[in-house]
Amino acid sequence: MKIANILELKTVIPHLHSTSKAEVIKELADNISSVYSNINRERLVEILLEREKLCSTAVDSGVAIPHAKISGVTDIIAGFGRSIEGIEFESIDRKETHFFITLIAPENATGSHIQLLARISKIFKNPELRSRLMKLESQEDIYEAITIEDEKY
Repeated sequence: MKIANILELKTVIPHLHSTSKAEVIKELADNISSVYSNINRERLVEILLEREKLCSTAVDSGVAIPHAKISGVTDIIAGFGRSIEGIEFESIDRKETHFFITLIAPENATGSHIQLLARISKIFKNPELRSRLMKLESQEDIYEAITIEDEKY
């Protein structure tokens, strides 16, 4: 499954205003729930924060993949947010996180959910993509850069 199949242009946030982990989760959840009316914002925030308590979803290279399984969702969906300043997100490499790719999956999704986590991790390992994403301004340009990189795999 490609990221372009699950990421909508409307769920791309070029400039996150958040300055903390909890605020990022809330801002991402606000955006996703405004696009997908079947997703309860409060429940999504609760599930994402619970997941973060288990172990941070920040990997390395400035990337975090907050993810959750939630009832009422029939397909996997994604959101993306970027923080130019960076946010402390308890990453493996102890560096600030700039890119947040949120995955929301149906409760019964297993294989495809895991495959997408791996795919996102692989795509965002590319330093050229991360550098390009830091320079782009518009929602459209960021979305296009991600989907073009996704097509390479």
